[in-house]
Amino acid sequence: MRSGLVAALVVASCGGEPEAPPPPSYDFGLPPGFADPWVPPDNPMRAEKVALGRRLFFDARLSGNGTMSCSSCHDRAKGFADGKAKPTGSTGDLVPRNAMGLANVAWFPQLTWGNPTLTTLEQQALVPLFGEVPVELGVTGAEEIVLGRLKADDDYIKAFAAAFPGEAAPIGFANIAKALASYERTLFSGRSPYDQYTYGGKADAMSESALRGMDLFFSERMECYHCHSGVNFTTAYRSADTKHQEMDFHNTGLYNLGADGAYPPGGEGLFEFTGDPRDKGKFRVPSLRNVELTAPYMHDGSIATLEDVVDHYAAGGRTLPDGPFAGIGSQNPNKNPLVKGFVITADEKADLVAFMKSFTDTEFVSEPDPPAP
Repeated sequence: MRSGLVAALVVASCGGEPEAPPPPSYDFGLPPGFADPWVPPDNPMRAEKVALGRRLFFDARLSGNGTMSCSSCHDRAKGFADGKAKPTGSTGDLVPRNAMGLANVAWFPQLTWGNPTLTTLEQQALVPLFGEVPVELGVTGAEEIVLGRLKADDDYIKAFAAAFPGEAAPIGFANIAKALASYERTLFSGRSPYDQYTYGGKADAMSESALRGMDLFFSERMECYHCHSGVNFTTAYRSADTKHQEMDFHNTGLYNLGADGAYPPGGEGLFEFTGDPRDKGKFRVPSLRNVELTAPYMHDGSIATLEDVVDHYAAGGRTLPDGPFAGIGSQNPNKNPLVKGFVITADEKADLVAFMKSFTDTEFVSEPDPPAP
């Protein structure tokens, strides 16, 4: 349902005047180890566009009732997640997926937990704006109200004109999505202790415990690195030079309702889009960037701590002995065979968690946000 909505909105937003010629190549200011991210040809990076998107991201006037901004569910201090199992929209609707952190989202070829049709940040921005099931920012039916707020603000008039030069009427939702996407592409996190150790040559950047945890993480016994690899610790990756990208969604044995691989209704992941029973419970592998700050975990926020996440994988899947979602996740027929379980001691678990905490980029999460408009 949501994929159809997004497709319609994308088609509807493709009109309007062509954008001015692309500016000179944008400098993302990336350190060694990071390639420039892919940028769609119809939305070239521009500093003025990034500045506009940054302001829009934190502005509650972008919601229908003026109560909620993008940052309401993506808080910088929480790694651009929100600390809740599931977010609540501007009108009180419960969003069915845990809010993912946005660090390094520019390199993700698939966006959201289980929707394979959302492949650009421009498309994704339309979902919280216009989605009705559930309502998030709640712009549907209030389009002119939201645009009227922006058109009545002299600063926004100037900012849109600077971001989209040559357009007679630049304030519109297609350009709002482009500006938001441009800002999100600059949410770069690469200054954690792990980065300083791995790419910066700083031998003392990581603790001894974290270094032991790194050995465990990349071991065949734990298998963590098979799904959490590369600069973002995920299998999903796209840079400016990527030639081919396949979908990559996995079932980790979180549920096994009725012993036939089912997940709770409304939360069955890729299956909701493909209808293939083998896709029940398959979700995108999340990045582990700033994972210490993005709790709770999994697509539905049902695991509270990193220690509990390690326990889940050590067991080869989660067992829920009773209740409406009872089942033995390790026996889920759709489970990724790499989630096979392992034996781990208390000290090893502490080391593994210490390694994951070494992905925390304190500089990134402490950068100042713009003042509320």
